[in-house]
Amino acid sequence: MNKKTIDDLKVNGKYVLLRCDFNVPVREGKITDENRIVAALPTIKKLNEDGARLIICSHLGKPKGEAIKELSLEVVGRRLATLLGKEVLFSDDDYVVSDGTLDAIDEMQDGDIMLLQNTRYREEETKNGKLFSEELADICDIFVNDAFGTAHRAHCSNVGVAELKEETAVGYLIEKEIKFIGNAVEEPNRPFVAILGGAKVSDKINVIDNLLSKVDTLIIGGGMAYTFLKAQGHEIGKSLLEEDKVEFAKEMLTKAEDNGVKLLLPVDNVCAQEFSNDTEVRIFDKGEIDPEWEGLDIGPKTVEIFEKALTGAKTVVWNGPLGVFEFENFAKGTLAIAKKLSEIDAVTIIGGGDSAAAVNNLGYGDKMTHISTGGGASLEFLEGKELPGISVIADK
Repeated sequence: MNKKTIDDLKVNGKYVLLRCDFNVPVREGKITDENRIVAALPTIKKLNEDGARLIICSHLGKPKGEAIKELSLEVVGRRLATLLGKEVLFSDDDYVVSDGTLDAIDEMQDGDIMLLQNTRYREEETKNGKLFSEELADICDIFVNDAFGTAHRAHCSNVGVAELKEETAVGYLIEKEIKFIGNAVEEPNRPFVAILGGAKVSDKINVIDNLLSKVDTLIIGGGMAYTFLKAQGHEIGKSLLEEDKVEFAKEMLTKAEDNGVKLLLPVDNVCAQEFSNDTEVRIFDKGEIDPEWEGLDIGPKTVEIFEKALTGAKTVVWNGPLGVFEFENFAKGTLAIAKKLSEIDAVTIIGGGDSAAAVNNLGYGDKMTHISTGGGASLEFLEGKELPGISVIADK
């Protein structure tokens, strides 16, 4: 996948519409995690330094076509101005691009930056409606998409507008996602190991299926492992089970064998009788979990086996924690694997969402090659799907 990037553009004096992902958590008018804003800065600075008249758009939350004050991007505009050390004009326009905004855009000079109001204040945004797409296309010469978190959705502000512009490109964030996730799955340095965790098999059916034709080793942990253990005929107590996915798990175990892929499951489990951090903990070997107990983390023998499988790996993709990492007593498996990944000589890629949160919370974020900025989007990338927000961008 070889998409045009902002390094291929001449933007001086041109109006550039940049789609960012500023969907940040805001509580009582304060941003509680500004990672997504910080992550967008290299693209914003590059376009700004090259003399673009830069118009930035994003969504925030799910206002569903209503102008909800708590979901205004004004707070993001203020923070962005501080981080950039320069003025960011905020267009407080509930219609996003009505007359006042158009007048302000007309007055922009080279190097000016404007942030539009929440694109989801417009009902058409999530339906990829033609009128809003045309209005966005009319205010720019060039469209740049750098919002990987919404790249798997076809909305006006990422797909509709791009279809109407001749000149399009991706920003540095999406360029990195293509380079690391896209290329790691399609052309990995081997041995290629994938680690899948999280609660449910149903969330990762297509990922498991796709990766079993790509990887050398597939490690499965987290709540989803118990459906696989059940498929092998093991007793799993009260552990999380998707009864309707047992047959699928059996098929995947067979597929792994047919493809010569090592599929590793937990051999022991850290269990509790209630879903709580402050509860009695016992370790059961696989197949021996008592009826009143549930597995909430991988056990020490499993950690050893998984660590050994990662030794010597050259590409590792990890999506989903291996236990209930929010509880300290059941975060040990996830912590051990994060630590191991920080030590090996490999390209280590963390699919967004819970696994990104786990790695960052446990203090290993800066030791990974790449942490994806989009949970749902990175999952669909790992499934081998084309993401509409990326496929619509011009090729080099």
